[in-house]
Amino acid sequence: MWEVIQQLVAGGTSLLLTTQYLEEADVLADNIVVIDHGKVIAEGTADQLKAQVGGERLEITVADASQLSAAVALLEPLGVGKAVLDEHRHCLIIPVSGGATVLTDALRRLDSARIALDDVGLRRPTLDDVFLALTGHGAAQSNSSLTGDQVHGEPK
Repeated sequence: MWEVIQQLVAGGTSLLLTTQYLEEADVLADNIVVIDHGKVIAEGTADQLKAQVGGERLEITVADASQLSAAVALLEPLGVGKAVLDEHRHCLIIPVSGGATVLTDALRRLDSARIALDDVGLRRPTLDDVFLALTGHGAAQSNSSLTGDQVHGEPK
């Protein structure tokens, strides 16, 4: 279906898409309107909306759960907000700015402290993150929708 929509837009068709599947809106929409409980709460491109949430997220999964608090102490000063912990998964997520530079610094700090990792990543916010930040709840928990508006057939 995504291919059909993309072909229509590429051919000059204007298209209004209403969806609760935020990945779909991210891929297909030029302009997005976030509606929560019947009210428009934000509008813009996917990148503009993601910028409202703020930079990237540093995600670290430590091999040993007992080292999670030490990892937080080392890495939280690199962040622009508080770390969110998932002790069950041995994971911490910290909002950061600075991209690969922050990632490199984090890895050096963890290596110096001999904290072994199972996984590491740096990711930009998703539209799910945007919706959660704007509403305080996930899209699946709401009667809300995210509407993407392909303007005059202009592809992304």
